[in-house]
Amino acid sequence: MIANRSTGVESGKIAALLAEWRPTRLVVGMPAHADGSPSDIQEHVERFIEELEAHGLPVETVDERYTSVEAERVLKNARQAGTRGRISKEEIDSAAAVFIAERYLAG
Repeated sequence: MIANRSTGVESGKIAALLAEWRPTRLVVGMPAHADGSPSDIQEHVERFIEELEAHGLPVETVDERYTSVEAERVLKNARQAGTRGRISKEEIDSAAAVFIAERYLAG
């Protein structure tokens, strides 16, 4: 996992992952309010995108509204079905990332 710290992202870890995975582009979820207006953290995400662009790959954004809600619903349904246990915030974030990637690929 790559942490987002008050001093910025762990650029070295990102570089190592990019060297290992060799992607041709990066996709970032762009947060927004339900009405489409910028969220309170959009400015932070834009700074993160600038840091990613320093690695020389194109960065595309995807509307991430409701992905965490959708991810939590899917994970809770799995828990109720008995196929999983307790759900952590990291698991919700990971599942939301899958929905963001799916939106990008479907677009």
